[in-house]
Amino acid sequence: MKYNFDQLINRRESDSIKWNLYEDDILPLWVADTDFLSPPAVVSSLQERINHGIFGYPIIQDTTKQAIQQWLLKRHNWKINTDDIILIPGVVQGFNVTAKAYSNPGDSLLIQTPAYHPFFHVANNSNTNLIISPLSQNSNGSYKVNKDYFQSSLTPETRIFMLCNPQNPTGRTFSKLELKGMAEACLKHNVIICSDEIHSDLVFTETKHIPIASLSKDISAITITLLSASKTFNIAGLKTSAAVITNPLLRDQFVQTMNRSVGGVNLLGEIALRAAFENGADWLDELLSYLEANRNLLFDFVQAELPGVQMSKPESTYLGWLDCKETGLENPSKFFIDQARVALNEGLWFGEKYSSFVRLNFGCPKERLCTGLERMKTALLQK
Repeated sequence: MKYNFDQLINRRESDSIKWNLYEDDILPLWVADTDFLSPPAVVSSLQERINHGIFGYPIIQDTTKQAIQQWLLKRHNWKINTDDIILIPGVVQGFNVTAKAYSNPGDSLLIQTPAYHPFFHVANNSNTNLIISPLSQNSNGSYKVNKDYFQSSLTPETRIFMLCNPQNPTGRTFSKLELKGMAEACLKHNVIICSDEIHSDLVFTETKHIPIASLSKDISAITITLLSASKTFNIAGLKTSAAVITNPLLRDQFVQTMNRSVGGVNLLGEIALRAAFENGADWLDELLSYLEANRNLLFDFVQAELPGVQMSKPESTYLGWLDCKETGLENPSKFFIDQARVALNEGLWFGEKYSSFVRLNFGCPKERLCTGLERMKTALLQK
């Protein structure tokens, strides 16, 4: 391989929340950033800009929007115009701008659980009511959309459906049939779709990411798609993302609301995003091969070596969703921190029903992942 993803890098002196929240002897496999160097093209572009030495207010470059446009066309077969793209400081900010732009106090907002924790705050931030529609599970533990149940969750007051695809924390990449069913229900009930697609480039070989807005012109017209290079290229700290909105009316509403409540993007973040999308494809292809090997290692280890723990194989992301209910542990996250010295996200962060779960980040060198898994195995065997 051209790139060395096995390299162990000391992040404790890099102002990293992932590595500095816990004691030094705790191995962090929690926060969803990776332990890999960003692509050389990104680093060199940042270094070149830093060498200039002046960092005043930036103006969004046409080349940045063109890079996003070409990336979506080449990687996801989604043809958009550069005018459809709005740069925003982050996907989470995009959640809240969307809710404020297209709903009124007393309206309802629908999410699917288990859900990325900031989803739960959007309704409160916009004075709307939160509707929770849990994903269904197959016999093997994998998650799916029940079309009939989803439709029944939409009420006359529902104004926004917040989709997460690829799904965090389950690692599902929703099928075209699932996406079409949800989108048609939203069309029928006049519901705006806010689609978090931040993990769209982290999809493994057995599946394919389909932007929900790419299904049809009608679906695109009700969809706000949020995306970023942050998870893919490990540049989350640079705070730059994008919203794709093909409907001019919705786009104007979004921009007006954003201008009242959210600042502009980070200068260096825009440079990094542009460099990643222009010159990061070969790096990403190798990363995906490495992550898929880590995914397979994790899945096999859980099945064979972690008694009482179950997981379905994620189709995307670098996140494993581990069900620990058969271990009998009251608080699996605390147990693994205290007894294995491994930090994982606790399941309650993703919804009240998921106290027996933990989320494990396998976006790290294989050696580091193996160390964490062996610690977890030893702790479970000794409990």
